[in-house]
Amino acid sequence: MLAKRIIPCLDVKDGRVVKGVSFLNLRDAGDPVENAIFYDEQGADELVFLDITASHERRKIILDVVERTANDVFMPLTVGGGIKTIDDIRELLKSGCDKVSLNTSAVNEPDFIRQAAERFGSQCIVVAIDAKRVVKKQKDFYPYVLWAKEPGMSNLFIPFNLKDKVTWEVYTHGGRKPTGINALEWAKKMEELGAGEILLTSMDRDGTKDGYDIELTKAISEAVSIPVIASGGAGNLEHLYEGLVLGKADAVLAASIFHYREYTIKEAKAYLKEKGVVVRL
Repeated sequence: MLAKRIIPCLDVKDGRVVKGVSFLNLRDAGDPVENAIFYDEQGADELVFLDITASHERRKIILDVVERTANDVFMPLTVGGGIKTIDDIRELLKSGCDKVSLNTSAVNEPDFIRQAAERFGSQCIVVAIDAKRVVKKQKDFYPYVLWAKEPGMSNLFIPFNLKDKVTWEVYTHGGRKPTGINALEWAKKMEELGAGEILLTSMDRDGTKDGYDIELTKAISEAVSIPVIASGGAGNLEHLYEGLVLGKADAVLAASIFHYREYTIKEAKAYLKEKGVVVRL
């Protein structure tokens, strides 16, 4: 059995780590390279940088952060945010990252995932899915058959409402723009086009510390055969366990609980091992 992974996430804005709630109300959380070194020493399996305000003009900032980080740490590094072209991916990989995370560019041009996977290999192409829960009232009725007791009488059909139908919609632009795309179907399509991994963030849970959206995580994990990273909502070590075991994720990503030293990576792995989860110590 493959070991489950613990992945700290650093949201980077203008070269600084920031953290907010549901992608809003951002506050400073330190220097990205210093944070990366700390996580490497703690035994993190991987590290994710998300450049949440990336643009072409600011690309050099994140490239510098990636290069300085790659010189000081040895765990795999994933970088996302503002990646639009094959050249963007090439520059990031040359700077020292191992994987790139694509969201908006994948929605704008799904075939970009195929092109990137063919050029650099599926192993370094991560598709980030920012998903928001949508609850729809079921309009149709379900025919319930009530068998007539008296001979010659027709069967009676008694309609009743189904329960609310829950789906998830894909958002782009740092969680600011709805797309109308069903997250479950989108994950399947991204796998077909060559994505090697899904970084799944629940927008409803992001920064809340209420735990991962287990229903969402499980649905996506069961729908695809590539690894799924659960993200959004980790507030304690039990949440990590739930994401991996109940949500069936291959890895769990967390930010606040590690940024503010509420828990260490070592504590998280010790807890998971005690609960029977296979982790790399």
